[in-house]
Amino acid sequence: MRKFSSGLLLFLVAVIAFTFVAVDAGAAETIKIGFNIPLTGDNPDVGASSKNAAEMYLKKNPKVTVGGKSYALKFFYDDNEYKAESAVKVSTKLITEEGVLGIIGPQSSSQAVPAGEVANNYATPMISPWSTNPNTTLNRPYVFRGCFLDPFQGPVIANFATDELGAKKAAVLYDIAADYPKGLAEFFKEAFEKIHGPGSVVAFESFTTGDKDFSAQMTNIMMAGADVLFVPQYYSEVPLIVRAAKEMGWTKPILGSDSWGGGDLMGLCGDDCKGYYFSTHYAAAGAKGATKTFIDEYTSAYGKTPDDVAALTWDSLGLMVQAIKDTGGLSGDIKADRTKVKDALASIKNFPGITGAMTFTPDGDPKKCAVVVKINNEGKFEFFKSVCPK
Repeated sequence: MRKFSSGLLLFLVAVIAFTFVAVDAGAAETIKIGFNIPLTGDNPDVGASSKNAAEMYLKKNPKVTVGGKSYALKFFYDDNEYKAESAVKVSTKLITEEGVLGIIGPQSSSQAVPAGEVANNYATPMISPWSTNPNTTLNRPYVFRGCFLDPFQGPVIANFATDELGAKKAAVLYDIAADYPKGLAEFFKEAFEKIHGPGSVVAFESFTTGDKDFSAQMTNIMMAGADVLFVPQYYSEVPLIVRAAKEMGWTKPILGSDSWGGGDLMGLCGDDCKGYYFSTHYAAAGAKGATKTFIDEYTSAYGKTPDDVAALTWDSLGLMVQAIKDTGGLSGDIKADRTKVKDALASIKNFPGITGAMTFTPDGDPKKCAVVVKINNEGKFEFFKSVCPK
């Protein structure tokens, strides 16, 4: 009886040991990538676009070969609720609990800036697809972005207002409590006044996140005699501002920024936004090649044209996976592998993104062009011109 028990015990130990080895081996065959995105909160369409693009990518690319070894990709989607404090918690969880190799997101600068600090402190590579605020990557070697920066975008819009619309005086209406609109408003003002002189931005009006009444600001803008109004706000806020402007009798051009291209702007704004222009990352109408293929497949899968966020998420995922491949092989030591991926990201040159070719600068920012689109009579974002860094 004792011999049988001892033999059975040894057999069970062997089975358990084999099971743990198999589980560990299986875990080693998986590459985990986390997504810090807003699935609820003020701009849930941003998170939905990110997740849609990621799911489409995963379906087309369920596995990746690194150093001759095949790995299954596994994605973790965590909701940052479009809040800075939640974005910090999500990044911490993805890194310390889920053990991800890298993170995509957050998208908006208000979440990407604080989340970037977490990623950098934990030495984990992060790519923000849509955050244009310089502070997201500033002095953070582990943090990258898939889009141009506001110091570039501000002059693009200022020059467009001048060259294409003949504007000599401009007004700005922006959310002073949010990183992205506040920063871009300031970069636009600096660029416009560099062209037209101090005081040529005749109204620099602000509001606070969540405000619904813009009548006081529009009164000041109307009285200032501006030729153009620049509104660097998100898709959910633009319709309210546009309607308030029109109700006050504003008939001149309204210009937007890349934040107009994320979410269901036209579903909320409709005819009120037709004829306006905004700077952005790509133009869906008239796209060709790989960009058109992406648009067609996304539209077929989700029944709508992919916005900037979806396209930039696709590119950011492509960049992350390319960097993982470029490591030449993973050791299984998550900390060491994260650093290898970071180093590989920093070395990427001429990545063929669907939003344009990208080469990272030493600061983790890509050199890439901006696109100015016009919202045509069909409500589509039509290519107007491309502006590239000099």
